[in-house]
Amino acid sequence: MVSMLDGMYSFVLLDTRDNSFIAARDPIGITPLYMGWGTDGSLLFASEMKALMNDCEQFQTFPPGHIYSSKTGGLRRYYEPEWFSESIPSTPYNAQLLREAFEKAVVKRLMTDVPFGVLLSGGLDSSLVAAVACRHIGETKAGKQWGSKIHSFCVGLKGSPDLKAAREVADYLGTLHTEFHFTVQEGLDAIPEVIYHIETYDVTTIRASTPMFLMSRKIKSLGVKMVLSGEGSDELFGGYLYFHKAPNKEEFHRETCRKVKNLHLYDCLRANKSTSAWGLEARVPFLDKEFIDVAMGMDPDAKMIRRKEGRIEKWVLRNAFDDEDKPYLPKHILYRQKEQFSDGVGYSWIDGLKAYAEEQITDQMMANAAYIYPYNTPTTKEAYYYRRIFEGYFPQYSAKATVPGGPSVACSTAKALEWDEAWSKNPDPSGRAALGIHDKCYQKPAERHIIERVGGESYNKMLSSEESIHAAVPVQ
Repeated sequence: MVSMLDGMYSFVLLDTRDNSFIAARDPIGITPLYMGWGTDGSLLFASEMKALMNDCEQFQTFPPGHIYSSKTGGLRRYYEPEWFSESIPSTPYNAQLLREAFEKAVVKRLMTDVPFGVLLSGGLDSSLVAAVACRHIGETKAGKQWGSKIHSFCVGLKGSPDLKAAREVADYLGTLHTEFHFTVQEGLDAIPEVIYHIETYDVTTIRASTPMFLMSRKIKSLGVKMVLSGEGSDELFGGYLYFHKAPNKEEFHRETCRKVKNLHLYDCLRANKSTSAWGLEARVPFLDKEFIDVAMGMDPDAKMIRRKEGRIEKWVLRNAFDDEDKPYLPKHILYRQKEQFSDGVGYSWIDGLKAYAEEQITDQMMANAAYIYPYNTPTTKEAYYYRRIFEGYFPQYSAKATVPGGPSVACSTAKALEWDEAWSKNPDPSGRAALGIHDKCYQKPAERHIIERVGGESYNKMLSSEESIHAAVPVQ
C-alpha cells in the first residue's frame, strides 16, 4: 500500500482488530519521523526527537522510504527506484518531458483549501516554482477560491542579492510580493530557538534555517498556511557550484544520488521544521516522485557543466524552460548563478555568524574540542558554538548521532572533496568556498582575518597587504 502513495507523509496506522500497526515515511523524507525504544519494552514514534527524549533509552531517525511492521518487527525499504543503485542511466535528455513533469508536479501541489503562497528567493528553483504556479493557478480550484494572484515572500538582509532578484521576478510574474528584512543581530538572537526546533547542529542547515525560521513566523502572521518551495533541485541536477569540478559523468551521477539520499538530513529537515515551527506547511515540487524518476533517469552527461559551451550548473533545467515564445522568466534570472540560500540572504550573514562565534568560543575551547565532543568533533568555532547549544537541549548520545558529520565544501559530500585538492584545505559549506567558481568567492586563505567592532555589530574583515576590504564585498 505505501509504495502506491504519492506525496509527503509520516504516519503510524493502527489496526484495532488485533492492535497491529505499521509506520512509514515518504520516499525522500520530506517530513520528519523518529523512532525510539523504552526500557519497558515500548516502541515510540514521533515527528520530533524532543518528544522521545524522556521516554526512550535510545532513539534514531526513521529512514525515508521505509515501513515498519509490528507483525514482522523490523524496517523494510519499500522505495527502490532504479537510480537508487547508483547505476549510470542512458536515457537521452528530453527537455519537453522534463518541463511537463515539473509543471505537473507544481500543479499537483496547488491542491489546497487554505491561503497559500510561494517562497521566492529570486534564484532559478524558486523562480521556476513561482512561474509555473502563476501560469496554471487560474485552472485550479484553489485559484477560483483564492484568486489568480499568488502571494510571494522573500527574506534577506537589506541590500542582499536575493531581495533584489526576487523583487524583479515578482514584478515580472505579477505576484503579490512581500519582503521581510532581518538584521545579523536578529538572526544571532534566534539561533538557540532555531536549533531547538530544527534539532541539528549541522552548520549549513543552521545558517539557512535561521532566515527561513524568521520569515515563516511573519508569513503565518499574515494568515498564510501553506507555501511552495524550491528544495531538491540542486541535488537532482548537480546545482551546487562544486559540481563544476566533477571529473566525469559517472562521478557526477553518483554524487547526485548521494545528495538525494541524504536530503532528509539537510534541506528537507530545514524546510519542514523551520516552517512547521510556526504551523506553516512547505511543499516541494522538485521532490515529486514522478519528477525525480525523470530527473535521475536521464543520461548524466547532459547535466555535466561545460562553461566553454555555455552550459552552467542545472543547464538541463534552464534549457527546458527557455521558451522564446512564452518566456517563463527573464533570461538573466533563468541563467542566474547558483546562490545558496544562506549566502543569498546577504553575504554578511555568514560573515557575521563567523565573527560572533569567534568572540564566543576561545582557542582553548577549540584545543579541547575532541575531548568535549569526541563524536563529530567540531572543527570550527562556528560549529562548536552550534554544538554547545544543541547539546544543551539534546544531551543524549542518540540525539547527536542523528546528525551526519564529515568535511564539506559548498554543500558537497566528503567524497566530492577528492575532486579538487584545494578544497580539502578550505572546507566550508558556503557556496563562496567554491574558489574560482563563485563570482564572489572567498579570498585566499593566506589573508588573515580580524574582528572589528563597528556600530555595535561584528564584521569580518580581510586584511591584505594593500588595503582592508569588507568580507561582505569580496574581491573577485
